[in-house]
Amino acid sequence: MDRLSISGSWLHTPRVHTDPRGSFLEAFRGADLPRRFDVAQVNCSVSAAGVLRGVHFAQVPPSQAKYVMCVSGRIMDVIVDLRVGSPTFGRWEAVTLDDETRAAVLIAEGLGHAFMALSEQATVVYLCSEPYNPGREHGVHPLDPDLAIAWPAGVEPVLSDKDARAPSLKEAQASGLLPGFQECEEFYATLH
Repeated sequence: MDRLSISGSWLHTPRVHTDPRGSFLEAFRGADLPRRFDVAQVNCSVSAAGVLRGVHFAQVPPSQAKYVMCVSGRIMDVIVDLRVGSPTFGRWEAVTLDDETRAAVLIAEGLGHAFMALSEQATVVYLCSEPYNPGREHGVHPLDPDLAIAWPAGVEPVLSDKDARAPSLKEAQASGLLPGFQECEEFYATLH
């Protein structure tokens, strides 16, 4: 796995074996991950072009680490550092996930996650380290100008009502909603 620029995030580009029958790859192999990742839930979302989901995160601990794959279509997948006190707080990084390269991202607890469907339809599967817990799940507005995520030009984002009502980064920080970098680091130390 290759480290991304935000600590706690990695990119996995699998080796895809092809022959006249089609292709085969190992999409997930726990032993190859840079940290322990226990799968507690598997989510699957199907989105039309322009659908923008996120920026989502959960309270730490335990929060929710995610291993995200686009199994059909193409998405712009975005990781946002929401950990107050982190050297990269407020920064984001984007990678393209699609059904050709079959790449996946591993996102640690405390980081924000969002994606936009770039193809006519995109199916995203993500493995989660903890089950969904609505009382601990939060979001930051994906179009917050302070985040300045460079979503594709010429695409009208389609957001859920919940994501459209999400607070800005500054509002989430002022309300004490965001995780602390130190508490995340302490939690990560328990995962080895």
